[in-house]
Amino acid sequence: MANRAAKIFLGLGAVAVVFAALSYKPFELDRYFVPKEIVLHAVALIIAATLVLRRRTISYDLVDALLALFLIWSAASAVFATNHWLAQRALGLSVSSALVFWGARRMAAEGSYRLLMAAVAVATVCAALTALAQAYGLDTDYFSLNRAPGGTFGNRNSVAHIAAIGLPALVWSTVTARRSIGALLGSIGGGFVGAALVMSRSRAGWLAVAATVVVLALPVLASRKYWSTKVVGGRFARLLLAVAIGGILATVLPNNLNWKSESPYLDSARGMVNYKKGSGRGRVAQYQNSLNMAIANPVFGVGPGNWPVRYVRFAPRNDRSISDDGMTANPWPSSDWVAYVSERGFVAAAALLSVFALLFLGAFRGWRDLPDGDAVLVRLALAGTIVAAMAVSAFDAVLLLAAPALLIWTVAGAASRPRRSERKLALSAGTWLVVAAVTILIVGGSLARSVTQAMAMTTVGTGGHTAGWVKGAALDPGSYRINLKVAQLYARRGRCGAAREYAQKAGDLFPNAPAPKRVLRGC
Repeated sequence: MANRAAKIFLGLGAVAVVFAALSYKPFELDRYFVPKEIVLHAVALIIAATLVLRRRTISYDLVDALLALFLIWSAASAVFATNHWLAQRALGLSVSSALVFWGARRMAAEGSYRLLMAAVAVATVCAALTALAQAYGLDTDYFSLNRAPGGTFGNRNSVAHIAAIGLPALVWSTVTARRSIGALLGSIGGGFVGAALVMSRSRAGWLAVAATVVVLALPVLASRKYWSTKVVGGRFARLLLAVAIGGILATVLPNNLNWKSESPYLDSARGMVNYKKGSGRGRVAQYQNSLNMAIANPVFGVGPGNWPVRYVRFAPRNDRSISDDGMTANPWPSSDWVAYVSERGFVAAAALLSVFALLFLGAFRGWRDLPDGDAVLVRLALAGTIVAAMAVSAFDAVLLLAAPALLIWTVAGAASRPRRSERKLALSAGTWLVVAAVTILIVGGSLARSVTQAMAMTTVGTGGHTAGWVKGAALDPGSYRINLKVAQLYARRGRCGAAREYAQKAGDLFPNAPAPKRVLRGC
């Protein structure tokens, strides 16, 4: 019963994380990220309570051990962080992601992976539909105009990331569907995903799909002798055709997007691997500066989530990652792995990279021992998901964000199984109590923090009243944006005592930020 409840809750969470968003535009990034983090932490807490913490005997293999090493090293790194609020948030997301993986892996070991893969497939189609709805005229405060069509993700690149990462799960769910209607719906969904991918103009998304096709072409052909039914090939061809048709229609049908170029899709295709100018050149410079940050802090990095706090000290004045206000334009670098190396050190990054390498290699082992062709194909879906995730994460933040992390780790757990070298570790009652308490504290605390962040945004609303900002600062004391805004509002009214208090709080969160210093000088 516990396994079934956790499985249903994880499946619902995979879909719910797509739609979770707030409408408060003063918080242009967090109004999407925070609600999705609430879903991730809630799912992880349920999994921890129902599956992970029920047994004192832990079964683990090398993948589990390396993932645990990554978490422990990240926790140690968080102790030395400058901004502990950001460190707690980033660490909590990593711990919740790991719990999703371990929970899905335990469910898969008991034969319960079909629902999880289907949930990821449905979530992928839903993400594509929200982007297409915005592209073709749906107007709502839950969408953002800055990087349209981003749907309920607020950014077209984020939708493309979800589409590329979830496409292997969609393919598997379609070709192995138990009923013809399921296969037909999967093909239709593939058309929507193809259209969203093309319309996103996301070079990282396109590269991820291309890399997945290239890497899996031969393994798919080699797996044909394991296919349990003759309809798999026909369904696969129909799905590919639907994806292609969806992509073609996206380029010719009129939409509400205001592209500045007369040939936007062709221009994006031409710039896919251009690193000498534009955003490609900016990424290379950012990676070099972040590497200098990592070299200066090689053991534990600068702390989880603390890249934007420390990056300005390593960047030149003309760095494109720095906006006009002297802060980084984004709260993370343009790569998960650059973030992990600079924030958590080389050991943590190597441990996590090894996890994905072992999962990828394990996807091609032991096919003869699997019960049926569907189990072989789900291994290929795992390999495809990892390839797509690695391709996207090399150029954008994916594992650092709740929605893609939830889908990636669900597939990774559901489609993998422990190696034969799995070992068992029996813990004493006292040790198990400590492990359970620390896990619940981290995940429960992260959930509570995300909820209070959402409450703070709700209190601020559209940002028209000082009282709302003040109450928001009380609910979310770790918010640099809210504390700085309160300081500026009080400074304008001549209430320098209160202004200095909040400016000092903002300055403590980001010591190199110029705005709090200006408020303090003015008072």
